[in-house]
Amino acid sequence: SWILLAVLVGVMVWAVTSDSSGAQQLQGFVGLKQDRVILDSSFSVGPHTFRYYKFALPEGSVNVAVIGQFTCVPDSLGSSNRKDKSDKSKETEKSNDSNIEVYVLTDSAFTIWQNGYATSSLYESGKVAEGTVQTEVPAGAGIYYLVFSNRAAPRTPKAVHATMLLRYKSWLPDWFRRMKGRVMDWVGL
Repeated sequence: SWILLAVLVGVMVWAVTSDSSGAQQLQGFVGLKQDRVILDSSFSVGPHTFRYYKFALPEGSVNVAVIGQFTCVPDSLGSSNRKDKSDKSKETEKSNDSNIEVYVLTDSAFTIWQNGYATSSLYESGKVAEGTVQTEVPAGAGIYYLVFSNRAAPRTPKAVHATMLLRYKSWLPDWFRRMKGRVMDWVGL
């Protein structure tokens, strides 16, 4: 019985720490895949432009979602401050031009959207100053784009901070999923 226990512990350590395809499949089956960061940074998006982040899912990906938060404010370092405008017109312009649009698009939808046409999206925020993203990604391999669009802004660049992850959903509780990181630290990987 000790030999069986030792073999079982060895298989568990291999499954949790190995990058082989068999170990990855076992990790996915039991829900031990860790979240993957798509983006965690601050950046600027100029007026009438957009910024995108491309990410890919490998074959066999299932139960994956894009989750995260973003905030947007007018980028005072990038915009000109004209002296000839009244304070009231500055406030009106600021309130009308303080939003951004965020999309999660498939590869083909991004091509259509990039060329100025309407298309379907996995996620669309509308014009907002901040938001929370939580959207399912289709199973299987695919190329996707996380897009921050400031196309509607007449003059104001936007300062954006976003934290977005690929979350591999699981039937296991989060505390158990985090155990993988602890085991890898304990093993020294």
